[in-house]
Amino acid sequence: MNTTPPAKPPQTHAQRALAKLGLLRDIDFCLHLPLRYEDETHMTALRDARHGETVQIEAMVTSCEIQFKGKRQLVVIVVDGDGVEECTLRFFNFYPSHQRTMAVGEQLRIRGEIKKSLLGWSMLHPSFKPAGGELSQVLTAVYPTSAGLPQGYIRKAVWGGLLRAAQRGELAPTAVIAHLPSLADSLELLHHPTPDVSVTELEDKSHPAWQRLKAEELLAQQLSQLQARRERAKMQAHGLSQSDRGVVFELLKVLPFKLTTAQTRVQREIATDLALAKPMNRLLQGDVGSGKTVVAALAAAQCIEAGFQCALMVPTEILAQQHFAKLVGWLEPLLTARGLCVAWLSGTQKAKERREMLAKIESGEAALVVGTHAIIQSKVTFAKLALVVVDEQHRFGVAQRLALIQKTTPLSSDEDIAPTAQGQSNINPHLLMMSATPIPRTLAMSYYADLDVSTIDELPPGRTPIVTKIVAMTKRDEVVRRIVDQLKAGRQVYWVCPLIEESEAVDLVNATETHAALQAALTVALPSAKVELLHSKISTPEKKSIMQAFEKNEVQVLVSTTVIEVGVDVPNATLMVIEHAERFGLAQLHQLRGRVGRGLWPSACVLLYATNESGRLGDAAKARLKAMVDTTDGFEIARRDLDIRGPGEFLGARQSGAQMLRFADLSQPQDQDWLKWAQATAPVLLDTKLDMALRHVERWLPSGASFMGA
Repeated sequence: MNTTPPAKPPQTHAQRALAKLGLLRDIDFCLHLPLRYEDETHMTALRDARHGETVQIEAMVTSCEIQFKGKRQLVVIVVDGDGVEECTLRFFNFYPSHQRTMAVGEQLRIRGEIKKSLLGWSMLHPSFKPAGGELSQVLTAVYPTSAGLPQGYIRKAVWGGLLRAAQRGELAPTAVIAHLPSLADSLELLHHPTPDVSVTELEDKSHPAWQRLKAEELLAQQLSQLQARRERAKMQAHGLSQSDRGVVFELLKVLPFKLTTAQTRVQREIATDLALAKPMNRLLQGDVGSGKTVVAALAAAQCIEAGFQCALMVPTEILAQQHFAKLVGWLEPLLTARGLCVAWLSGTQKAKERREMLAKIESGEAALVVGTHAIIQSKVTFAKLALVVVDEQHRFGVAQRLALIQKTTPLSSDEDIAPTAQGQSNINPHLLMMSATPIPRTLAMSYYADLDVSTIDELPPGRTPIVTKIVAMTKRDEVVRRIVDQLKAGRQVYWVCPLIEESEAVDLVNATETHAALQAALTVALPSAKVELLHSKISTPEKKSIMQAFEKNEVQVLVSTTVIEVGVDVPNATLMVIEHAERFGLAQLHQLRGRVGRGLWPSACVLLYATNESGRLGDAAKARLKAMVDTTDGFEIARRDLDIRGPGEFLGARQSGAQMLRFADLSQPQDQDWLKWAQATAPVLLDTKLDMALRHVERWLPSGASFMGA
């Protein structure tokens, strides 16, 4: 007997195109909303047309020929009903079928933007079809589509999905919003608006039908986040208790500085969470230089004191090395006395060193493990992992964080935690995510609703204010003279470039050329000055050697790409020059600026910019540079960055592919009000109508997706 399941029929081109657009379920088609609308509900006579209007006319073809006037084009002349007014249609992209459809004598229905000149009426690339048939009674929707999928096909597919979903009750209401139309009525209106509906309200999403969709979407997001939080509350973790005289106490004694009030408050919040037998899920945010690393060290100390291991994952090797050096300096003497150590892992380690580190991690000797993505590789086995710390968390995808979380140690037999129905203990590590890009409150309420957020909102004493200057690239020589002044005073300088090689697409001075030019200029002005080049293609040992030389002031000027964006701490460096600053994001500029101002001397950041061919600086670039001059407050920088880029880019979700809000815009006050409504409504629905709540989430979130959830 053949038990082989029947093969699935191959997908058609149209099915593949629809799947590419995410159109799989009927509800997906319902929520695939128009980009814009075309009014095909009435005709306009040419004599009544106005220059620049989009009109629909019916006319007869009197001429159709290919012409070569500078560029090959199809030129069609039509006359409307009275045979007096004529209009010239021009097509630079056309097919043989165009000529057949628009043959002389054919009656056509034509729609496009009409313009009038001394030569008469004309349209460029209008839409057209044979004349006749009834006029549409509703505005014609124009949908987002993919290559090879015509509007006619996608319209039928969307309307079919809408009809089937309505018949099966998939659009049944979840939450009643008295002054808004139902979801079914809202979708019907948005897909088939009548001519009396304001097109402006449809396209700027202010119409009540749009408000219904925004409210429902935000409700689904909040339900999803709240459900995730409640599911996590059912999980169990190792309770990490601490004593009055343990590792945390000893670390606080040996630190060369006193914690700020904000650091102390945040450390207590984290310590309280870690002591509980349920997994912490906390975001620690703070401005550049606010002291997040020491808070993470104290959390690690609490974990180690309780007899478990902590893993710290960071995005780059330079940052890993910086953290490793700090943590070794603080913790290693305390761990050595207990027969423990700090280990580190990276993708470029030599095989022997890597084997040694893996053995120490597996045996439990390495109480703290610092590393890059190498930590989540399958060969890494922890003896008793109980705390995961992820630095610069927005640079890691959800899958990468989960891979590290899943290395949790099983419960020991003497721990009083009940097994699940499958007989496995439902145990998770505590998770602490850190970010130097503060999350504006509205985004934290929305995208991080399933997290607890701790904020370090003050800088340690002694941080010197940083003066930021915007300087045109044409004044580069003046900047070099400023560098000479800093070097003569015994200080050091960063010069950051966006590229390390020539790019045909972008005309930027590369780091190699800049290094050579600075070296030549300084050799004349200050022969003793040493200039080094640091970029991603340099080997790890060489990078480490260069950074150590810079930290010891054996190198005075470091020309670098953005590999020094985070983690680098050289108090003697007082000048940061960022070349082609208009090409950098605002958060990145702020991070780079944070590399200076760490010592006792006045510090400055110079933003070198170049204009385009017309001598202008783009509006977004201008806004970023102005923000850098206006404030050094990371929270204000984050707010402006959100305004400029939008939440998708701000949170890194565009790059990671995470699900974002499709309709709601949290920069709009009305949408913020809907968020508050959704936050108040979600717990009531989950408590009183769980099945309905879960159906609502499923409506908006296909299986396996999440609203930025981990």
